Amino acid sequence: MIIYMHERTLRWWIALAGLGGGLLVAVVQSSHGGGFSPRLGVQGPDAYYGPDPYTPLIPTAATVLALCLLRWWPYLLTVGGLLCVPIAWPDLVPYPDTMIFYHLSSAAFPLLAIGALGAAQRLLCTGAPGLGAAVAGLVIGFGLFGQALPGTIYQFMDPALPIWRGLLVVAGLAAVAPATWWWRRGDPAAVGLPDEKAWSWKRLRPIVTGGLVALVALPFAMLSTERLADLLGVSWRTLANSPNARTAILGGMTLAAAVVLATLAGVWSLAGALTAATAQIAVSAPLAIALLATRDAGPARWSAALLGVAIGVAAAATRWRVAATVALTVGAATCLFIAFSGTSGDPQKLAGQYGATPALLMIVLVTGAATAVAGATAPVLAPRGTLPAVLGPIAGVLVVAGVKTAPVIDLGGAAPRSIGTTLRLDTAGILLLVSAAAIGGLGIAHHLSERWAERKQAELIRQEAAAAERDRLARPIHDGVLQVLAMVQREGSELGGAGAQLAALAGEQEVALRNLLSGNPAPPGTGTEADLRARLTGLSSPTVDVAAPVDPVMLPAAPAAELFAAVQAALDNVRQHAGPGARAWILLEDEDDGVRVTVRDDGAGFEPHRLRDAALAGRLGVEQSIRGRIHDLGGTATVKSRPGIGTEVELWVPFPAR
Repeated sequence: MIIYMHERTLRWWIALAGLGGGLLVAVVQSSHGGGFSPRLGVQGPDAYYGPDPYTPLIPTAATVLALCLLRWWPYLLTVGGLLCVPIAWPDLVPYPDTMIFYHLSSAAFPLLAIGALGAAQRLLCTGAPGLGAAVAGLVIGFGLFGQALPGTIYQFMDPALPIWRGLLVVAGLAAVAPATWWWRRGDPAAVGLPDEKAWSWKRLRPIVTGGLVALVALPFAMLSTERLADLLGVSWRTLANSPNARTAILGGMTLAAAVVLATLAGVWSLAGALTAATAQIAVSAPLAIALLATRDAGPARWSAALLGVAIGVAAAATRWRVAATVALTVGAATCLFIAFSGTSGDPQKLAGQYGATPALLMIVLVTGAATAVAGATAPVLAPRGTLPAVLGPIAGVLVVAGVKTAPVIDLGGAAPRSIGTTLRLDTAGILLLVSAAAIGGLGIAHHLSERWAERKQAELIRQEAAAAERDRLARPIHDGVLQVLAMVQREGSELGGAGAQLAALAGEQEVALRNLLSGNPAPPGTGTEADLRARLTGLSSPTVDVAAPVDPVMLPAAPAAELFAAVQAALDNVRQHAGPGARAWILLEDEDDGVRVTVRDDGAGFEPHRLRDAALAGRLGVEQSIRGRIHDLGGTATVKSRPGIGTEVELWVPFPAR
């Protein structure tokens, strides 16, 4: 069914479904009911849950279910979209009450967010990094956009909010419908890690970690003020009179537990979760301030949020997403510092300004920064199959806990705090700079990791190709050359004299050739190091003079053998081509960074183009026996010659790391 469609067309259908999922996320966020776990400081015996122990489990159960059914991500988006229908049209629900809409929102949000992130992971794992990063950013960006919809601050006063929700639900379901049809039998590529078994730990790890992190907030959220006071050993009235302190304590406990559990997903996943969560924590307070300041701005408010999402998606979709994200995040931090300074630390002055332009600019930049950070983090997580779990429940719980812990963060002194929030603008700006540095470091580390993996893969391919070539050559060489060498060795030993020498040489060559075919070119019995000076000195003869240092020149056995073989090949060329009576000189130099051997003769010499012509004709004595050996050792081989003045071969091999 899918094979008849072009892969590029498929990718655009997936991206359209991800866009639809983002629109539906905006609907849930506009109702203030979305999340992967209970919100801290408002639930438990002190709030509206009452004695019902099952209501807080809804988002956690939906999160685990979505992670388990990730390959059916179009169905997750469809079901989540259908749950949004009563949110858009409350009249469809008989006898509606607040808890019904909370149940719908808390179940819909995990399905929608994880489903859309599954689509992003599918794109990133199938060669569409730009689209995949864009879809991942859309999930976070449209969540912030939902908070800027008309009437989300005073939703019962604005009759336009149901219209907006209805339009978003219709558009979202329409965008998801084609993907639901094309992948009605599931999409295994969305899971990531295609080579892993279904029940392997690498595949189960994101599900287990995401579920545990989503669940970890529940026991802390259900702590009553009395119980928390008993655990801390303080008076009940002390916590009751300091609700921000109580919330910060619960948030800190949840944050610590969530970070510890997130380590189960791996170092890369933990780094990605902390990076994305830091950016979202940083923009929570500025966005709330800017939305409050633009409550009467009409379409300008949601248009600014939508523009910020578009800018963030564009930054995440480009090849230079890390650099673009860092620049956008630093720009947003700079805007917050300016706003903090311009209001003397009292952001309420933004709401009293005649024009809303500064607040609108803040909405654009902080929304774009959070969107871009999430999109730039996604390519690091997708190859490990952890994108939906990390940017979904893990980062989501870290954000909730971090926002509630914000009252204890006061990096700038005693200036007034932000209205309606617990995080100062200058502190939010510092956190944005931290997230910019984190995404930059994460991008560089991921790039270096990819290059290392590519080099490792190239080395494996080279080794496999070499093994295949040895296997291809082994049979004809065994049937031909090795049989001839064995016959020469056997017959020559019986002749005596020169025949015995020829037999011994044939035996040595047979052993060397067998070692070469077996992938172990080093001769058996070689030690760890060899004295190159001693071996070259053994080449002295009436026609060969050797000059070497007084002290031994030690090299690893294998490089020493290769360098010695290259020198022997150069002497063979002198005997064959330099002419009768030609003499040769070998000079060995022990340098600081390597060994240099020069072989010079006073023979006939040759034109420089002769080596090139010989290589083209298939005569590769110099090219393989000399240059090839030295090149494999990481060194250089230079051949200089002129007719009538002889030939000079200079070989240089570096020392291994000492």
